[in-house]
Amino acid sequence: MHELGIVHRSITRPAASDAAALQPFGTSTVHEAMGRLGLMRPYIRPVYPGAKLCGPAVTVLLQPGDNWMLHVAVEQLQPGDVLVAACTTECEDGFFGELLATSVRARGGVGLVIDGGCRDAAALEEMDFPVFSRAVHAKGTVKATLGSVNVPVVCANALVHPGDMVVADSDGVVVVPAARTREVAEASREREENEAAKRKRLAAGELGLDMYQMRGKLEAAGLRYLD
Repeated sequence: MHELGIVHRSITRPAASDAAALQPFGTSTVHEAMGRLGLMRPYIRPVYPGAKLCGPAVTVLLQPGDNWMLHVAVEQLQPGDVLVAACTTECEDGFFGELLATSVRARGGVGLVIDGGCRDAAALEEMDFPVFSRAVHAKGTVKATLGSVNVPVVCANALVHPGDMVVADSDGVVVVPAARTREVAEASREREENEAAKRKRLAAGELGLDMYQMRGKLEAAGLRYLD
């Protein structure tokens, strides 16, 4: 986390089958299935409606106002990877835009999560290239200062190791430790099956008060109904 000028070329990604098993599930489901852990701060937002991604992280540590290491990181991408970029200090400059997105996609990368700014939002939407960022900002960056690639980073308060799974959609961004991918995918599937059964009961008119057996606890807490 404190290394500068380092690129780790070899990282451990989850098995492809485990990564694929996590793919169908949204951020909220995965977060709950993992024990309500792993969320990034809610200021990380999609740059266009409907953006979503899921894949192993190639991590990037950036210096403020400098996107040099994003170009270095692109070379380390494998198909299905997600770039996850943190900065050594808060910065909302436009580190990433259409040209870098084109390069990432050519290497098989499927998106970016960045605790910083990006630009070319309209072009990114037209490309359907998902970016989740701290800000959308036209301000450009330089290429002058070394950071690192594939080191542990803290991105929007979430610790991300290279190879961890990243899931992002309109509800936010969640990080799943690589070693827990299969377990969390299975727990997510079970949770969605349970919610499907509850959805049918609620649609049929049953109240959450009864389905979740809340009435006794509410009464014990002192809730009163007055006519």
